[in-house]
Amino acid sequence: MGALGSKRKEYRIGGDVGSKAVAEKFVEKVVCKDEEFQDGNMAEFDLGEDGKILLVKENGAYSALGTKCTHYGAPLKNGVLIGGKIRCPWHGACFDSKTGDIEDFPGLDSLPCFEVTVTDGNVSVKAPLSSLKNPKRVKSMTKYSHANPTTYVIIGGGAAGLMCCETLRQEGFSGKIILISKESNPPYDRPKLSKALDSKHSALYLRNEEFYKTAEISLMLETNVTSIDTKERWIACNNGKLKVKYDSLMIATGGEPYKYDASGSDLKNIFYLRTPEDGNLIAKESAGKPVVVVGSSFIGMEVASYLIGKATTITVLGRSDVPFSTVFGKEIGARIKAIFEDKGVIFHSGKNIVKFIGNDGNLNAIELSSGETISAEVCIIGIGVKPATEFLKDSGIAINAKGQVIVNEMLETDIKGIFAGGDIIEFPLTSYDNVKANISHWQMALAHGRTAALNMLGKNTVFHSVPFFWSAMCGKNFRYAGYAPNFEEVIIKGDLEKLQFIAYYIKESKVAAVCTCNKDPEAARFASCMSLGETISKSQIES
Repeated sequence: MGALGSKRKEYRIGGDVGSKAVAEKFVEKVVCKDEEFQDGNMAEFDLGEDGKILLVKENGAYSALGTKCTHYGAPLKNGVLIGGKIRCPWHGACFDSKTGDIEDFPGLDSLPCFEVTVTDGNVSVKAPLSSLKNPKRVKSMTKYSHANPTTYVIIGGGAAGLMCCETLRQEGFSGKIILISKESNPPYDRPKLSKALDSKHSALYLRNEEFYKTAEISLMLETNVTSIDTKERWIACNNGKLKVKYDSLMIATGGEPYKYDASGSDLKNIFYLRTPEDGNLIAKESAGKPVVVVGSSFIGMEVASYLIGKATTITVLGRSDVPFSTVFGKEIGARIKAIFEDKGVIFHSGKNIVKFIGNDGNLNAIELSSGETISAEVCIIGIGVKPATEFLKDSGIAINAKGQVIVNEMLETDIKGIFAGGDIIEFPLTSYDNVKANISHWQMALAHGRTAALNMLGKNTVFHSVPFFWSAMCGKNFRYAGYAPNFEEVIIKGDLEKLQFIAYYIKESKVAAVCTCNKDPEAARFASCMSLGETISKSQIES
């Protein structure tokens, strides 16, 4: 279609008095007939060699957007269009179908948006070439102004901290923004760590150094916050050697790994994966050596998956008979275990490490509580994390027995002007009847950061998001949407053996969550439905 063909036009944009105008080239093309494009649909159209657009029609109105999710580039034409939102088929990022603005995560950027006109029944799209070539649109940000004496401080250089900083600038905050992080790297893509251990540090960075300069966000890296004076609004860093004054504060310090307490735990090549440096070292030291992974959690299993074909042997020590039984259920956990076993991975369940055995300070074996001794020149420990909130013990900020910061539906602590997000908080999950939850998902942390920033600016925004996470193991991708920590039943539709299935997690005769493999975009569809307050019953699934 498109009898008018594709046209390139050159326009002059900018051009303040005394300045040189900048030429911007546009391409314009009829992409379809109005009568042939049904309402509630979206489809990808080619504008020639210049690029493609995603055409959306809702309630009789058209919009044209970028075609790829700004997270990992998933084709949005395969996603879900519900309630004015486009949701990515892979990892659940959500965009406004008219403006392209990102509204739920992962991913940081919005979609480019193009002009659509309907003339004589022909639907035409006009797009600047520069936007067609770039699938991501960074929202405009307010500049720092010396006239604004306000200082907002964010503690924690993870997903929540970065998104809080960005949202503050996007929403008009012109004061000083300081991001304090104990890490040596600026905020990076943490989910990639366990899936691609050898990644270059800079390849993991969520934003480059130039971004922080342009947005005028001050980074204080390798800085450890040791206490907070919430009355005088001072943050003490590096045991009081440095103090930072704040007007409003967001805390998102994430988790600290639990250490394994056994004889010989100080030997070389016993690792805890937390940073890009850890990942690189594990990848380097594991090559051609026997490796033991302690913990059959997502980090442990993803690390084991990465090391297949690189380490000489891989042994996984887990608490339960099958991995992920409390998250995915025993059937799916057993199937995943079988995938690993087919690739030579050895499992031991219910056995503790009695002793790390070494020679000249180097690890070479592990003694188990069963009396067995396993050859191991590298050991990666992933037995969970605890909230990094020890520095808050004398701050007066309310913390529960697990060390989690207690926040309300706006992510504010019991002290006005202090907010928190990410792995360290207990918060009301509005999409699940305000149940008090602690959810360590990357997507959740980003959403926390945005909501906290909006409320730091007095926008009175209630946190609302549906949990979504993913895992990649042995070449298979698993998507999970929802919240079902204590599910009563799992109903599996499809072929578990072939890893083409949807699993429904039932709680009180309702579907609380889904897990999918090779069934995109069903996890995204479920997240969209839950976000709109829809309910799916067990009887609907069974029928």
